[in-house]
Parts: sequence; C-alpha cells; structure tokens
Amino acid sequence: MRNLNLDQLQTLVAIADLGTFAAAAQALHLAPPTVSLHIKELESRMQAPLLVRGRRQAELTAAGQVLVEEGRKLLAASDDLIDLVQRRASGRAGVVRVGVSAGVSTRLLPLMLEALGRRSPGVEVRLEAVGSADAMQRLKAGTLDVAIVASPQSASAEVQITPWRSDAMVAVVPSAWNPPARITPAWLAERRWASFAPATQMHGLIAAWFGQAGFHPRPFLTLSYPGALKSLAAASQSAALLPLEEVQDPQEVSGVEAPGVQVRPLAPALLRPMAVAHRTSPTLNPAVASVLEVLAEFGN
Repeated sequence: MRNLNLDQLQTLVAIADLGTFAAAAQALHLAPPTVSLHIKELESRMQAPLLVRGRRQAELTAAGQVLVEEGRKLLAASDDLIDLVQRRASGRAGVVRVGVSAGVSTRLLPLMLEALGRRSPGVEVRLEAVGSADAMQRLKAGTLDVAIVASPQSASAEVQITPWRSDAMVAVVPSAWNPPARITPAWLAERRWASFAPATQMHGLIAAWFGQAGFHPRPFLTLSYPGALKSLAAASQSAALLPLEEVQDPQEVSGVEAPGVQVRPLAPALLRPMAVAHRTSPTLNPAVASVLEVLAEFGN
C-alpha cells in the first residue's frame, strides 16, 4: 500500500492557497508539468477528484477541502519532526509548544522568554494564542506541550495542572472621571466600562464580581487585547478592568500609569487565578522541564 506523498500534498496546499497551478509551480520551484503530475497522482491515491480546474482559478472539491485542512497538520508535524531530529543531532534541546490565553500579561511574557533564553539557549518556544478549554484539549491530543490556563480546570490522567499565579484585578479609569480611591461595583455600573470577551475566564470573573453586589451591567465593549482596553481608558472612552500585572512593571513596586488614566484597586477585591498545565509523562522532556522551571519562577 502506497503512503501519502507529502510533496504532492504540499503541492495541493499551495494550489489551494495561491489559486492556480502556475502560481503554485512558481512558489514551489517546480515545473508546471510536475505540479500537474503531483495532483494527478494524488487524486489517483485518494480515488477522488480534489480540484475543479476553472479558466482562471482552480477550486477545491469537498474531498480536496478535507485533504487540505488535515494535510496542513501533517505538513506541520513533518516540519516539527525534521526540526526535532536536527536539534537532537546538533545537541540543541528542542522545541516546546506553549499555549497562552489572552489573560497572560504582555509585560510578563517577554520577561519569561528572556529568562528562558539565558538559562536554556537551546530551547525554542513556539507560542500559540489559544483559549484555556482548547489548550486543555490540545494538551490531551499532544499538539501542545505546556499551556498557561485559567484556573480551575478539570484534572485528567493525561494532563498535570499546577497553580501558578493569583493576580489582583484593577480598574484603569480616565483621570477626567475623578475616580474614588477604590472602585466598587455600584460606582462602575453607572459608567462605561470595557473588559475581555465573553468566552474568557475574566469575563466570567467580572460578571460574578458585579453579580455578588446585586448588579448585572453590560460592558461598553469587549476585546481580547489588554493594550486595546488600556487605550480606551487613555482616550477617556471607558474604564477597563485588567489584571494588575498589565499596568504594573513586574520588576518595580510602583505602578506605571499612562497619561490621562489612574489605576484603582477594586472593592471588594477580585483575583484572577491561573495555572500551568503540561502533558503527564514518566520522564519529562528536558526542554519542557526548562520551560516549567522558568514559569515556576514567575509564579506567586
């Protein structure tokens, strides 16, 4: 039985991305007849038509669409395998795939990567923005090695979970609003405020914070990027509810406030818990172990 030819699969993906056989041939540095042969042999192997050849553009059939979608994963896995072999052959540690949710500080993340680079220069971290629920599924499936996730998460035999950080949430408020020393649900419910998207853990935390005080206001805007939320406050458009680490230099005691905004604690206090999850293994990969050690140093 003939196995799937990855070169032929790459050709199909290139046609899907670029639209024509000629463009794929140019991008892959192949002769046009070779591209046609790749598709002919791939269709024969699949026993199904994969492309509809139009006058200007080639379009995928339903079968071709499935093959391209799943084939991208095979090609990525092939690249990872080649990289792993080359790294082991040259004595380098390896690649660690780390899933990061929107709640991880954009200030803290570069510091962690810098610390890892100093300690284990042979380790390459590939970051992927992924929600906590998806990260847990991908850890089980083996397409991620480590993930920083919202806590709590359901434990499983395949994934080990360790509490990591529990950071205070604060309000970033336009200075023109003359905010009080502490921001209460009652005060904020009467004003425009923005926070993270509904699918995120922090959206639920903030909704519960309002709810426990008897309020259920709708946010003025929901976004997935902390920087955008801070910009809204700086432009006096709305208050923003963020983890303290987003508005404070992790290596400094004092907060870093942008012009036109003030950072205020919440009353009652609200904490955002996070955990580090990784695949369970009797013998932990040294590269993964290095990443976990650095993450532990930045826990609280």
